[in-house]
Amino acid sequence: CAAGKGTFGTQELVNRIESSGLSRIVSHRELIAPQLSGPGVAAHEVKKLSGFKVIYGPIKATDLPGFLDGGLKATPEMRLKTFTTGERIVLIPVELIPALKAGLIVVAVFFLLSLVGRWGEGWTGALSHALSAGVAILTAIVAGAVLTPLLLPWLPGRAFSLKGFSLGLVLAVIFLAIQKSYRLEAVAWLFLIPSFSAYLAMNFTGASTYTSLSGVKREMRRALP
Repeated sequence: CAAGKGTFGTQELVNRIESSGLSRIVSHRELIAPQLSGPGVAAHEVKKLSGFKVIYGPIKATDLPGFLDGGLKATPEMRLKTFTTGERIVLIPVELIPALKAGLIVVAVFFLLSLVGRWGEGWTGALSHALSAGVAILTAIVAGAVLTPLLLPWLPGRAFSLKGFSLGLVLAVIFLAIQKSYRLEAVAWLFLIPSFSAYLAMNFTGASTYTSLSGVKREMRRALP
C-alpha cells in the first residue's frame, strides 16, 4: 500500500539510510526490501544515492528465513501473492470501522435535521426518519466496505468504484422496495447509496494487492466529483 501510493519510495528509503547512519553501523552494502515495495523503490536509484544495493526479498516476512538460508534466492512460491476471500475478509475492518463511526455522525445529523424540520411530529417522527436514514447509510456501508471486498472477483468492471457503485445500486433498489419513503426521498437515496458505496469500495484499493498508483489516480479523477 505504502509503495503503491507513493509514501514508501526511493527517497524515503535513502533518507532513512542517512538518518540512521546505517553505513557506519554495518560493513556490507546490501538491503533486503519486500517484493511489494517494488512500485515505489527503484533499486538503481537507491544504489546511486546511498551506495546500498537493494535486493527484493519475498512477499511474506515468514519466508525471510528460507530466503536467507537459500542465499538470498526466492522460490516461485515466495514471489506469488494471493488475494483469497480469507485474506480480503481480514482487511474489511480497516474500512468498516471508520465508516461506521462516520455513519453514526451522519445519522445524528439527520436526526437533528428531522427534529427541526418536522417539529410538529415530535421526537417520534424525528426518530423514525433518523432510523430510516440510518438503515440507508448502513446499507451503503455494507455494500461498499463489506460485500464489495467479499465479492470483488465477481463484480463487474475493473475499477473498484464501479464495483461498489453497481453493488450499491442493487442494494439501494432492494432498500427502497422494502422501505416506504416519499418519492423525492427515494430518488435521493437511489443516488446517495450507490455513491457512498462506490467511495468506500474505492478506498479498498489501498488494501488490495494489485492496484497501481497511476491507476488509482486515474480512477479518482473519474469517480470523485
